[in-house]
Amino acid sequence: MFGQISGRESLRDLLTTISAHRPKYHHLGFGKNVSRSNLATANETRDYRIFEELAYELIAEARSCCQQDADFALSIDNPVYAFDSTLIDLCLNVFWWAEFRKAKAAVKIHTLYDVRTSIPCFIHITDGATHDVHGLDVLTYEANGFYILDRGYVDFQRLYNINQQKAFFVTRAKDNFKFTRLNAGVPDKKAGVICDQCVKPNGFYTSKHYSEGLRRIRFIDIETGRRMVFLTNNFDLPAVDIALLYKYRWKVELFFKWIKQHLKVKSFWGTSPNAVKTQIYIAIITYSLVAIIKAKMKSTLTTYEILQILSASLLDKTPLKVLLANQNNQDFKEQNDIQLKINLV
Repeated sequence: MFGQISGRESLRDLLTTISAHRPKYHHLGFGKNVSRSNLATANETRDYRIFEELAYELIAEARSCCQQDADFALSIDNPVYAFDSTLIDLCLNVFWWAEFRKAKAAVKIHTLYDVRTSIPCFIHITDGATHDVHGLDVLTYEANGFYILDRGYVDFQRLYNINQQKAFFVTRAKDNFKFTRLNAGVPDKKAGVICDQCVKPNGFYTSKHYSEGLRRIRFIDIETGRRMVFLTNNFDLPAVDIALLYKYRWKVELFFKWIKQHLKVKSFWGTSPNAVKTQIYIAIITYSLVAIIKAKMKSTLTTYEILQILSASLLDKTPLKVLLANQNNQDFKEQNDIQLKINLV
């Protein structure tokens, strides 16, 4: 975590920085000495599941104390999740176990993201060759929860499993989706809803995998003019709310962008699968702790600003309440000292 917050590039860089604070080793819990071989051995042999379990403990606390984001405009009580994955490129010669393409390696982070609190609530790490849709197989679905999926996850057998778990999905239809219209509601064209239909999938395998009706909504974004077709198994919410739900999927994309820019998940301090998973889960632990600090301190600073303050104050004894306080320097008066004047010739 010290390396994550302070932005260390390698184990050597991390050790050089920590060594400058050798008198504090006892209070930091490091013992008498820390060496690069100790850290490398720990990365290799200490089970990543220790950090995985700690991450889920902190995720649960973060979700319980973080308030709903102000930009969540829907008045529904159902849990809302966005599910997606991101790819982290690796060197095939070093990370040979994470083969992705012929001359490229990668790992994939499948993430279930709580849209209300902006906290990732489930992380699944695979090699880059694993298709995104397989991430749905390891999820536990919450009854009456909404799961927002990109159209890359349109697999009717897996979508039917969500339906059987009494949960709802919202996704986009593929261009080659074939169906039979059963009935249609009255569209709200002023709001951008072109049609609101109940349909039944056609095709031998498609109809076999999903034997019930689906709701198909054609929508035009009034601001951008973009046309989209949504599929969902929820027939109660207004069509406009279904379109707005899908719009919240971008929040998981912003989360991926944030951790890649501000935490160490693109360059790794170990080359084994255990070391890579350990570092990713420590990044999630760091993100969750910063979110908890922001919520409990009731800070108006952004998550990035808090992370920046912590990076410059890791070994200070200043209380967090003082560090994150909003200082008002408007009434500060500079001393009226007599200074030499610079004469420009």
